[in-house]
Amino acid sequence: MKNIVYIILLISILALTSCTQKQPDASSLWHDGYCRQDRVVPVNAGDKMVAALVDGKWKEFEIVQLPESFIEWNKGRRIGFLEDIQKGRPELAGPHNGIVATCGYRRSDASFSLNNAVKGMGFLPKPEKMEEMIALLDSTVDADFTVKLAVLTSFYENLEDNFDLTKQGSLELYSQPEFMTQSFLNQMYNPESTIVYLDIPSYKLKTIARLIDPNDPNLTAYEKQVVTWINKIHNYFHGPFNAQFIGVIYNVIEVFDNSPRGRDPKTGMGRRLMPLLP
Repeated sequence: MKNIVYIILLISILALTSCTQKQPDASSLWHDGYCRQDRVVPVNAGDKMVAALVDGKWKEFEIVQLPESFIEWNKGRRIGFLEDIQKGRPELAGPHNGIVATCGYRRSDASFSLNNAVKGMGFLPKPEKMEEMIALLDSTVDADFTVKLAVLTSFYENLEDNFDLTKQGSLELYSQPEFMTQSFLNQMYNPESTIVYLDIPSYKLKTIARLIDPNDPNLTAYEKQVVTWINKIHNYFHGPFNAQFIGVIYNVIEVFDNSPRGRDPKTGMGRRLMPLLP
């Protein structure tokens, strides 16, 4: 009996220690003015796996392709969004605004680390298309806005040919050494990130997030292209910014159908679409 009580007390002490353990100094995330995420192995073009430090262990995760239903929904809604902009009535729901859930780092001004944030989200060009598509952005960046909308529409009309269907990309707009967002801190310490889209149909992506600072001299050639693309496509639509922001590559690991259940009882309600269940 004494041994059992001792074991219970020991477990309780360890649990309390784990819950109250001081997080590492956030300033250690920055080197000479740029951030470096050391819990995800740098990403290269065409990688089928991504290695990340999750739950205290290095693990390899298979990167999967987004399903056809997600692609068709995403393509249709993006083209429709660009058409609605020309009519002066764009919607905020849809594939551009991903709701990103993260956890892992409890900031001093928060009670816990769990966090949600709406992020502008988009596709990344295939490696062989990257230079061509960046050049098209550069050559039309000062064109009339209707021309720019036509360029973006052409990208999405040929979505499957132009874009990598295993990833989503975004920007970390606000984090600097003197101030870091909750999303940034969470992803630096725990790269597991979940994206949900407010729409019907609705999808949930479980991902491994790789943060890439444009000022980091250790980026792979592919990562340099990616962070350039994400900044340029953001500026192309929203106007020029004086700074180059940190990019985020969301490597897709699992895809779920979060739609309400419709006529087909095998769809929606959070059922997994990718990878296919055995």
